[in-house]
Amino acid sequence: MAETPLLLTPLALGPVTLPNRIVSSGHDTVMVDAGRVGDQLVAYHEARARGGAGMIVVQVGAVHPSARYTSHVLLADDDACIPGYARLAQAVRPHGTVLVGQLFHPGREVAESSDGAAPVALAPSAVPTERFRVMPRALRTREIDEIVAAYGAAAARLIAAGLDGVEVVASHGYLPAQFLNPHANVRTDAYGDGPAGRQRFLAQVLAAARAGAGPGAVVGLRLSLGEDDPGGLPEEDALAAARAIADAGLVDYLSVTTGTSATRRGAGHIVPDMTFPNAYLASAAGRLRAAVPVPVLVAGRINQPQEAERVLAAGQADACVMTRALICDPEMPRKVREGRGEEIRACVACNQACIGHFHAGYPISCIQHPETGRERRFGRLVPASPARRILVVGAGPAGLKAAAIAAARGHRVRVLEAASAPGGQVRLAGRLPGRDEFAGVIDNLLREARRAGAALETGQRVDAEVVEREGADAVIVATGARPYRPDLELRGDARVLSAWDVVESPDRVPAGAWAVIDTRGDWVGMGVARLLAAHGHRVSLATTGYAPGETLPQYVRDQQMVGLVRAQVRVVPLVRAFGADEDTLYLQHVLTDEPVLLEGLAGVVLAAGHEPVSDLLDDLLARGVPAVGIGDCLAPRSVEEAVLDGLVAGSEI
Repeated sequence: MAETPLLLTPLALGPVTLPNRIVSSGHDTVMVDAGRVGDQLVAYHEARARGGAGMIVVQVGAVHPSARYTSHVLLADDDACIPGYARLAQAVRPHGTVLVGQLFHPGREVAESSDGAAPVALAPSAVPTERFRVMPRALRTREIDEIVAAYGAAAARLIAAGLDGVEVVASHGYLPAQFLNPHANVRTDAYGDGPAGRQRFLAQVLAAARAGAGPGAVVGLRLSLGEDDPGGLPEEDALAAARAIADAGLVDYLSVTTGTSATRRGAGHIVPDMTFPNAYLASAAGRLRAAVPVPVLVAGRINQPQEAERVLAAGQADACVMTRALICDPEMPRKVREGRGEEIRACVACNQACIGHFHAGYPISCIQHPETGRERRFGRLVPASPARRILVVGAGPAGLKAAAIAAARGHRVRVLEAASAPGGQVRLAGRLPGRDEFAGVIDNLLREARRAGAALETGQRVDAEVVEREGADAVIVATGARPYRPDLELRGDARVLSAWDVVESPDRVPAGAWAVIDTRGDWVGMGVARLLAAHGHRVSLATTGYAPGETLPQYVRDQQMVGLVRAQVRVVPLVRAFGADEDTLYLQHVLTDEPVLLEGLAGVVLAAGHEPVSDLLDDLLARGVPAVGIGDCLAPRSVEEAVLDGLVAGSEI
């Protein structure tokens, strides 16, 4: 692709050479089988290697029994790990992708255990972590020696399995970063008491990893350039450690990010959502690159090849970490190479099915590409035999995905949409503060459906008679949902709007104070509250939960909370709506039923979820017409389930 000449050039990292500069960084997939590499993880990474990634860094491998920070961590602490890693290497190798495994110890950042009983967390010093509320104990010197040796042994295992190298994780506040951090490391022995002492553990770990990996393997370091937190690793300390490590010849490359797992604010950088600018760490990486003799890889919301090219052209990095871009479109590197950039499915950093699934303990996926994580079932399209005429009613995310898949399989697909434009609720979501990129989901799905050959007509209202006249062989109904209106006791001139009313016409909302009733704990209540505040209204957000956004992925919720705080939205937790009059919202505490009143209001907004628009589906089924319902008309959920429904329907019809 002429627009990305640097991105497609090879890059030497010590003894290995990447075929291009597109990197998938280490990320927990929740696809581990009892601590080992299994079929699902192999299929996942093979898909990205087949798509042309230059380097894949496998998720963290625990180097020591004390490093098991989740119940689904990948283990690299004994020889039983070798066969699984070997299977992965054998699957990736034919595609020319460099394969590196991460070596990991969380220190005090222990999120969970295998059986619910809290394990003992180890750290440089007995300094607690804010986010997980863990109080660790300080490592003894002999334990430090044991863990250092474990890094070397784990490196040897991964190389014996056929991997090309190893990467030590010293990012995001994990154990090596805790040693570097003067706020977390208050030791007075050789592993503390000044910058040289605090760097000692990391230097020893890298030396052990280098010795274990051997001369033909690449050794890298993942490091946060600062942690964006008052108690975190300062940027100057991180830069000094990186320079010292590189100058000592302990690494072949540095892979840089920012943030820390230890705090909510710092953790937002682990997987930055769409409120963060694209390539926002490039400048910091450029400062490091100018000071070290080894290649620098940079992360931070680089989700399009042209963004990566700009970073490389500016000399800010030697390669770009594009992990979520590859989760969303495993074929992205190949599309770049073949000049098909317009076909790339761009990640919108919604964080819903990638890190959101991880936090919920499920295998990661993508709302736009639910084939991710399900490669063994949906990795290859099965041609339709015979090809049939398929009618899809509704051009929201479910209908468009179903149309794209069915047409790609060879069916003749026609999509009829009642509205003047496709998109459904996704278009509304894109109008909320901090959610503007979300509408890109529809742009991507629409392009895929059209490329596959599906025909789309808007402004077409459909009933059972229209369907029968169409004479399709099968019908997919994706008619969506409408706002749900709870049964409230309304008196006088109570003004009640739906969230849709506000999003569609925020300038027409009467002046004054407004209360948003949030019963779902999702992005709608928080987003509408912020939208009202942005238009000059005083806003209260009344939620049935302990806090708004309880169903959202953590990092998205936290960024939305930042928006609420800065907009001075008042949050009223643990209440349900009972009724309203011309200036008062009557609430009940959900635990005590005690009354809670919000007075002096101009009106209230309902963010109470949706009910299915299933009339057409019900009518067709009653008439015996072969029809299947998908998305919200089947049951109102999120865009993730809608697109997955579309994938299943389009694959099976």
